[in-house]
Amino acid sequence: MIDYGEYAVTARDGSPLTLRLVRPDEYEKLADFCEEAYAHDYPIGDEYRQVIRGVAARAQTSLVWVAERSETGEIVASVTTPHPGKNISELGRPGELDLRLLAVSPRTRGEGIGELLTRFVIDLARERGDSRVVLNSGATMLGAHRLYEKIGFTRVRERETEFLNGEGELIYLLVYSYDLSEVPRAWAAPGD
Repeated sequence: MIDYGEYAVTARDGSPLTLRLVRPDEYEKLADFCEEAYAHDYPIGDEYRQVIRGVAARAQTSLVWVAERSETGEIVASVTTPHPGKNISELGRPGELDLRLLAVSPRTRGEGIGELLTRFVIDLARERGDSRVVLNSGATMLGAHRLYEKIGFTRVRERETEFLNGEGELIYLLVYSYDLSEVPRAWAAPGD
């Protein structure tokens, strides 16, 4: 049972990680972290930069998770999920958990941390009784697409959208969906 406490997990290289909710004193640090993670691979405009950096606002309406090195406290990844029975965006429908803003440190890519966090979100949705996990991804986020497809997410083209952002750029958002009946639990909560 997920109780929103701390969870001990292990990276692919065997290093111990702690998965937990962000603390208010970490909002600015996590905003910097998320901006660095996204800007490392993708050009981000001012409007999207503000969304990425909006950790304090997200934490008021959603659950902002961090993965940190257990030994040093260094944050190496983050993801946002809705509260039970809620959705973060218009993408999520009843019975779906819509995740947002999966960010992994460029220094720790390849350690399986993004996969670990994504599988955690799948298990969170399963614990809540949701039928699927859905997410948007920018058309240029090819590394993220590979991760989602490796796990078993599939594109849902009929739910994809495009819009003009505040800077006049046409943005195309892909939609990925995961049917929860397809993945075994990837982690165990304390006491399981």
